[in-house]
Amino acid sequence: MHIQLRKADLTGLAGRNAARLALANDVPASILAEVTGTSVHNATRWATLAKRDWTDYIAARREPKA
Repeated sequence: MHIQLRKADLTGLAGRNAARLALANDVPASILAEVTGTSVHNATRWATLAKRDWTDYIAARREPKA
């Protein structure tokens, strides 16, 4: 299958990037880093590309529960 994809000039990179961008929309950067095996810095860059801001989520997690 790999050879057929290469003949069609398709690589896995585009698919991986699309999947990582979609995942960056759904999870915080720290989870994205752990799931994809990349650094938190790199995952934060993906989250920025996805235009997803998780600061409200992080703030809510830090608030003490009453």
